[in-house]
Amino acid sequence: MFDVLIIGGGVSGVSCALVLGSAHKKAFAQDKKIGIITHQKTSSLQEALFNNAYGIPAGKLGSELLTESLEQLQNLYPHVEQIENEKVLKIEGDSPNFNVITNKSSYQTKNIVVGIGSANTFAIEGLMHYVEPHKKAIAEKQRIQLKNDDHKVTEGIYVSGTLAGHRSQLAIAAGSGAAVATDILTLWNDGISSQAHDSIRK
Repeated sequence: MFDVLIIGGGVSGVSCALVLGSAHKKAFAQDKKIGIITHQKTSSLQEALFNNAYGIPAGKLGSELLTESLEQLQNLYPHVEQIENEKVLKIEGDSPNFNVITNKSSYQTKNIVVGIGSANTFAIEGLMHYVEPHKKAIAEKQRIQLKNDDHKVTEGIYVSGTLAGHRSQLAIAAGSGAAVATDILTLWNDGISSQAHDSIRK
């Protein structure tokens, strides 16, 4: 049983995983089981080139970021389980007992973060009744989002990135994933606001 299972290995999903992973020394997070289904095939980063993203060298390819971010997650926070080459087909159950079914297996989790793109090919059974037209995308692109209140779709299910209704911008997606992570950390900390970041100060 995962405490949280993240769906999507793009910007918002990995950002969420990095923040959650970095909190492992906090008493309220140290025993939590975190997983991420790292499917990246349809990520918009596959064809991206970055010259205007804060903290990223000009000319960086999105395809490089996809690979490097998962390597960073593995090297720094190996306790976050990466599930490769699986695509989520269906979500069953209610909080805190969800069953996430992929094309190869199934996983039990208390919380879910959906961090995949906003293409209208979205087809995860169990979430389709939350789908609505994207409020910030050009209508002709027929993008979709999941109905949510500040990233929360329903009890135990969160959405991040463009699928949460944000515009397609790397910094926005990364911040969205981090925001969801801090909401989950706060949940684990009995509702006391919490976040995780490193410092050069001892």
